[in-house]
Amino acid sequence: MPPKSYDPTSHLLLTPEDSEAPLRVVRLRELGIGGVPVAEFDEFARELARLTGAPWAMVNFIDERRQFFAGLHAPTAPGNEPGTAPGRSIPGRVMARDHGYCPHVIARRRALVLEDVCDYPRFAGNPMVDEIGVRSYLGAPLMDRTGLALGTVCVVAQEPRPWGLQGLQTIKAKAAELVAGILRREQRLP
Repeated sequence: MPPKSYDPTSHLLLTPEDSEAPLRVVRLRELGIGGVPVAEFDEFARELARLTGAPWAMVNFIDERRQFFAGLHAPTAPGNEPGTAPGRSIPGRVMARDHGYCPHVIARRRALVLEDVCDYPRFAGNPMVDEIGVRSYLGAPLMDRTGLALGTVCVVAQEPRPWGLQGLQTIKAKAAELVAGILRREQRLP
């Protein structure tokens, strides 16, 4: 049997395990969210992009296999879209679970600030760097009253961004605001 080669960075690029995904799927179904676009989540993403100055903002729900952007704001100015560079694509509302940084926020259950993803070996090799050109990420979990992380709110940019403490406070406050809105929706459910 040939000897195994050792890659000291192999553990850095793995998407974190998410043992809560089945419970999250059940809870999202109870809330009637997570699998279809929601106009108020799109509006929320638009406001989040405006507040942070980021071109992309999302309300993201994650199951065992995929991520779904129930709220999405994307740039519309010609030449400003990810995907204008050769070999890059424009993401839709669905993304593989092992792409992006939101699965890390779910696993950590706390906000994640990456002013330049290329500064972190664990995150620099993420497919979103090459496929869309993501260089900066700011995200926070949507913590339900049940204790589950329902999803995330996040913003991304194609250049490094100094989010700083103000960005962290903003994303956490907006996540709490959205959770409060989701819980109000739950009270109105039949």
